[in-house]
Amino acid sequence: MSKQAVFTMKLEPELRDQFLAEAEAAHRPASQVVRELMREFVQRQRQMREYDEFLQHKVEAARTSMRAGRGRSNDKVEAKFAARRAKAADQG
Repeated sequence: MSKQAVFTMKLEPELRDQFLAEAEAAHRPASQVVRELMREFVQRQRQMREYDEFLQHKVEAARTSMRAGRGRSNDKVEAKFAARRAKAADQG
């Protein structure tokens, strides 16, 4: 990948010095470490956004199902799983 863009940022001198020292101790250029941190951040943000979109889709599907009368009340679900737990405890 071509590295032609320049990124300038302000930070505390102490943080800069600590970062440069750690990059040097790891025998890696500071710019390489920053690029890796940026890539990790981008990937993590995309994953979080994709999960949020997935979750919103699931919630909307559930709401649509409930509005169409295909859902179950919390009491029915709890009763069903209480019976399953009781059956499993009896078999154990």
